[in-house]
Amino acid sequence: MTDLETRVAPPGNALRRAAPALLGYAAVRALGLLALALWSAARDKSAYTLLTARWDSLWYTRVAELGYGYEVRLPNGDVHSNLAFFPLLPWLERGVAAVTPLSYADAGFAVSLLASLAAAWGIFAVADQVYGRRAGVCAVLVWALLPVGIVQSMAYSESLFTALAAWSLYAVLTGRWLAAGTLAALAGLTRPVGLAVVAAVWVTGIASFVRNRSTAGAQGAQDPEHAPFATADGAGGGAPAWRRALGMLLAPVGAAGYVLWVGHRTGKGPLGYLDVQAGWRNGFDGGYAFARFVADKFTSFPSALAGVGLIVGVGLVVWLYVVCVRQGQPLPLLVYAGVVTALALCASSYFGSKPRLLLPAFPLLLPLALALARLRTSRSALLAAGVALASAVYGAFWLNGSGPP
Repeated sequence: MTDLETRVAPPGNALRRAAPALLGYAAVRALGLLALALWSAARDKSAYTLLTARWDSLWYTRVAELGYGYEVRLPNGDVHSNLAFFPLLPWLERGVAAVTPLSYADAGFAVSLLASLAAAWGIFAVADQVYGRRAGVCAVLVWALLPVGIVQSMAYSESLFTALAAWSLYAVLTGRWLAAGTLAALAGLTRPVGLAVVAAVWVTGIASFVRNRSTAGAQGAQDPEHAPFATADGAGGGAPAWRRALGMLLAPVGAAGYVLWVGHRTGKGPLGYLDVQAGWRNGFDGGYAFARFVADKFTSFPSALAGVGLIVGVGLVVWLYVVCVRQGQPLPLLVYAGVVTALALCASSYFGSKPRLLLPAFPLLLPLALALARLRTSRSALLAAGVALASAVYGAFWLNGSGPP
């Protein structure tokens, strides 16, 4: 891979270039919502309630309406505090509700829909930058076709986070360090996994500084004008050093600011947020709890089949990451996807949510997008249509289940 900057589309053409990806994404999501509406109606449930007023959606709207400080104490002693939920989505819900007739739940749904389109556009921009337009369109379609893709239309924070993460990574790839740092800071205000975006900005920035120093040493300090503008990993190495440094400083501000505020509010110092998460039985144990959960599936039948499915799923995720490395994905994408995957698989959180937690790890899908892009258009369209139908049915079944996604 050489100068990635050469594929940056002029601003006036950017939306036109992304239009096929966005139209395809909208069609897949519309099919998913239609399947959910039909399935829910057959079960005498409200599809809109499932999307906007259950599980985490209720916690976000409660923060938007009443602020922080609400908690639920369970009989087993666990304390579920709304401090576990990062503030950007509730802030946006409150802002939209303040200037429109929408309720907080309606505002959350609207924000999610718009954010999902922004996420699709960001994924297209990243894939187009690295592999070209056809791969960009396919990357968006693959992300939309995920079995858990219905979450992209829920009043959850996954779509908002993915949008901020994708555009931050795109900014890194194109050397826009101030934008990258600002978007990373906003991602850090959205979900705890914002750490992955910060890591991508920092690791790529450090690698860029090191590479530029090595290049300067090889070329001589008297000839700085011939330093390459973009590095082989898309780090935008020719950007002024102060911009890279400032972007790196901005990146962790959102996550660090919220975590420190929670620590101050709880009176437990910088680690107070970890105590809040512990009340939800969330933590990072290197995957021990998840491994025990999988192992327990093999104590009976047919739950052993679920255990096999979980092992295959984890194996597929790991295999996709290995393929990403072998295909030479740019450094920021590898760092970001690696951290998202590690946090999702190695956390002791609710195990049924792990597929949803992996949703923002879109770089893992680029090998599948490249494979789809190599097919003839008629074949890729037929395959996408079949998978879209299966995904829509699964999403409707999943969201009508008893547990949260």
